Amino acid sequence: MLEIDYESDGFPNGGPVPNGSNILSVSWDDLLWAAVTVGRPNRNYVFQNGNASLYEALFRISAVRMSLEQVGPSARRLRRTQAAKSLDPSEKGAVNYFLGLTLCKLFAAKKLNAPWLLHLDVFRSQLNPTLLSGRSRPDLVGQTNSGDWVALESKGRASPPAEDAKAKAKLQAERLIGINGTQVQFRIGAFAYFKNDTLKFFWRDPQPDDVEPRNPIRLKLTRDEFWRHYYQPILALVGSDNPALRQRENVAIPIKEADLKIRVLPEVMRFLKMEKWKDAGHWCMENHKQLARSEVHGDGLQIIAGESWSKPFEDKFR
Repeated sequence: MLEIDYESDGFPNGGPVPNGSNILSVSWDDLLWAAVTVGRPNRNYVFQNGNASLYEALFRISAVRMSLEQVGPSARRLRRTQAAKSLDPSEKGAVNYFLGLTLCKLFAAKKLNAPWLLHLDVFRSQLNPTLLSGRSRPDLVGQTNSGDWVALESKGRASPPAEDAKAKAKLQAERLIGINGTQVQFRIGAFAYFKNDTLKFFWRDPQPDDVEPRNPIRLKLTRDEFWRHYYQPILALVGSDNPALRQRENVAIPIKEADLKIRVLPEVMRFLKMEKWKDAGHWCMENHKQLARSEVHGDGLQIIAGESWSKPFEDKFR
């Protein structure tokens, strides 16, 4: 197993996340699941044509492979690769931002039981145009397996974040206050960052003070909209007409180019094939204990990393 040092601040007493420093135990399977499934803007367009879903998944997986390494099979910490350190500033910014999204997804699933996370810009047609012109809004919106809504502002840094950056992320997260008339339960500012080249995580959940933020964001979604945006790309990636799926159920689909396999629980896959997106999500909510026994995540999906992922990253151009 791998370990990620993290710090939690401002979470309510008695809640699922204790404040202070702690360690999250994860696997490469977990990390790659988060990278492949975390929602980003314009995903439906990316995934709708031919093999674009595979290319998009490979892009995400490659970003993780190029930037993080396990120095030895017994090493527990994830370290930044030399290849990542040699990127130019704009490339570093893009990779670090994606690592921030990935760790937000991972921690939301592991600590908040929120395996479904989408980029807020997926719903840009419902947002006030003034909210789209800047960055003063959270990056991610998601749902827990008990139906609560969460919002996270995600940041990626090459070094530990300063206090003013933490405060700004908190303010951005606070902007999303309600979805379909229901209060957002967690509004978190989060950072994935490196300290001495070791990957770490910080998140803060400011408690509501009954003062509405300036220009608050309220989303109104149709019953199926959230679930369609989440599950449609997954169906496109594994392929509903994949020959392996026709031969037998519960099979892991190999992506040889990335040395991993993807498995969707049969009960979930049946809903996806019928494009019953909401039913897939609600079935997972109602059967989260069965999902845990089946070694899949709360969304019914599993990523299985090959042996190469436990080896140091090899930069062929060094």
